[in-house]
Amino acid sequence: MTQDVATIEAAARSQSAGALRTKAGTLGPAGWLSFAVVLLALLIAVFGPMLAPHDPQLIDLSKAYGGTASGHPLGYDIQGRDVLSRLLVGARTSMLGSLAVVAASIAVGSALAVLSAWRRGWADTFITSGMDIAFAFPGVLLAVLAATVFGVGLPAAVTALSIAYVPYVARVLRSAALRERSLPYVEALQVQGISGAAICMKHLLPNLMPFIVAQMTIMFGYAMVDLAAVSYLGLGVQIPNPDWGLMIAENQTGIGGGYFMPAFAAGACIVVVVVAFNVLGDRLFGRAQGEGR
Repeated sequence: MTQDVATIEAAARSQSAGALRTKAGTLGPAGWLSFAVVLLALLIAVFGPMLAPHDPQLIDLSKAYGGTASGHPLGYDIQGRDVLSRLLVGARTSMLGSLAVVAASIAVGSALAVLSAWRRGWADTFITSGMDIAFAFPGVLLAVLAATVFGVGLPAAVTALSIAYVPYVARVLRSAALRERSLPYVEALQVQGISGAAICMKHLLPNLMPFIVAQMTIMFGYAMVDLAAVSYLGLGVQIPNPDWGLMIAENQTGIGGGYFMPAFAAGACIVVVVVAFNVLGDRLFGRAQGEGR
């Protein structure tokens, strides 16, 4: 209890950094493969438009559902557009839209979790009760309602899904924050006159980072599936902009005629990325839970 503030701060921060290093070193082959897939997908999302060999919106109806050709390894879609180019460019909306959902929900959910764990009492009761009520509204349903009120498009869908994901984040991080709140270093900092806000910002949140990172990886997959579903329903990304969910909706009629590649390629991209995020999140989150017990 008589340690100086600098020593306590160093101990608290090294605890978080050490936990993250431990997880990174024990992901295993499946975890590292998933990490590589996630990194590749994010790079494609950023640089996809520069990598696309053709204009993803160039229509040539004479080539509709055409097979592979020179420079078109995945063939053409229903409107004669290059499938590979649309996949590469569509990764941006599919990935960055999901990233926006995760970032917004993590920011709000983390703040609510820390506030609930720190204040306890009526604040904790109020926040947890609100989260229980929010659980009754599925994310896709909120996205449909948002499209009805604010119009179709990616911003409304991202906002609605972000709100829907907040209670999931807050519930998981609240449990972790309560455990962290009970550790001796928190009491030591309080005795030395450090304010609650400073303790939460400089210690509690940094030491929750293993849980936050793990939760982000798990949520990303769910966000991608939900955004793809919203676009598939015509309420998210709009034609002619490329998006993986929208590509499935546009080209599903060709499946019955044997032209499955455009829809299959987009669906396969979603499945591979979602599985990679889920495996990575499971490895991180499972280890975070183990360390928290």
